[in-house]
Amino acid sequence: MADKITSLQVAELAGVSQSAVSRVFTPGASVSAKTREKVRKAAEELGYRPNVLARAMVSGKSRIIGLVVAYLENQFYPVAIEKLSNSLQEHGYHVLIFMAAQTSGNIDDVLEEILDYQVDGIVMASVAMSSNVASRCQQAGIPIVLFNRSQDMDGITSVATDNYAGGRKVAEFLIAGGHKKISYVAGWEGASTQRDREAGFRAALQDAGHDLHSRAVGDFHTETAREAARELFDKPAADRPDAVFVANDHMALAVMDVLRFDLNLKIPEDVSVVGFDDVPPAGWPAYDLTTLRQRSNMMVQETVSALLDHINQPAAVVPRKIAIDGPLVVRGSAKTPEGYDQ
Repeated sequence: MADKITSLQVAELAGVSQSAVSRVFTPGASVSAKTREKVRKAAEELGYRPNVLARAMVSGKSRIIGLVVAYLENQFYPVAIEKLSNSLQEHGYHVLIFMAAQTSGNIDDVLEEILDYQVDGIVMASVAMSSNVASRCQQAGIPIVLFNRSQDMDGITSVATDNYAGGRKVAEFLIAGGHKKISYVAGWEGASTQRDREAGFRAALQDAGHDLHSRAVGDFHTETAREAARELFDKPAADRPDAVFVANDHMALAVMDVLRFDLNLKIPEDVSVVGFDDVPPAGWPAYDLTTLRQRSNMMVQETVSALLDHINQPAAVVPRKIAIDGPLVVRGSAKTPEGYDQ
């Protein structure tokens, strides 16, 4: 086996110092274009690749971000995670993805694995976090940003859609459409997204003098959402809802399938359906789902900006809860109120 090429060999071939080679392969380091070109050319000729982990041991910076996700079944997360990864890579960071349970139950176990990689920061997406995890990361000097989640604890920055305002918008839209028997399919009860969407939805109904007709739990999973749809709609017409708000698109698509193909109901003639997220399939002609859009580009931008601020100037950054307004995207799955203007 051939000996491993070293940075010293690259430096000798390029006619520069070994520290210059190091700077060329360090994101954000200052180096002239001429030196960079010479070093890159020599490295390519010799087949040299820098040892990122060794450099991390010396510098104390791994340039690795741990991204913790609970499940990828929901189409919103693969899209958002791709955008997060691309954005962090543009800033010179590499992303390691760690899978966790939706609840905080196994986060402590996952945290041990994350800390072994000496990550510079952690993004937690769709994950409930215990106060113990937050405390341990703070003690280790590792900043955390919550993505599409918010928690009632100090010292943690979170980035999410304004879920309460989004829930209100959906209720106001359905009320304006003349609906009287409005129901709700909830997500996982432990999620801040579920809690805030339902709270805003119920508040707007109450403000307009409406009661929630009925409620079922879909738990943010396809089959559970199907069961929730049957629970709400498999009954005589007089008892059925005439509109349903589903806590995310992933469940809403499953609910629509049950309504149309199992119960032979017409959408929106018999029932209006509104979701939340605006995942790609929501815009497909087969679903044409009216939904509250999560601005994933803005959410990613705020998440990366907050995380880098915490990494680069930890003493100067004040943790905050960032809530991003989302528009209601009106399509064909719900009756549009007369004169409605998006």
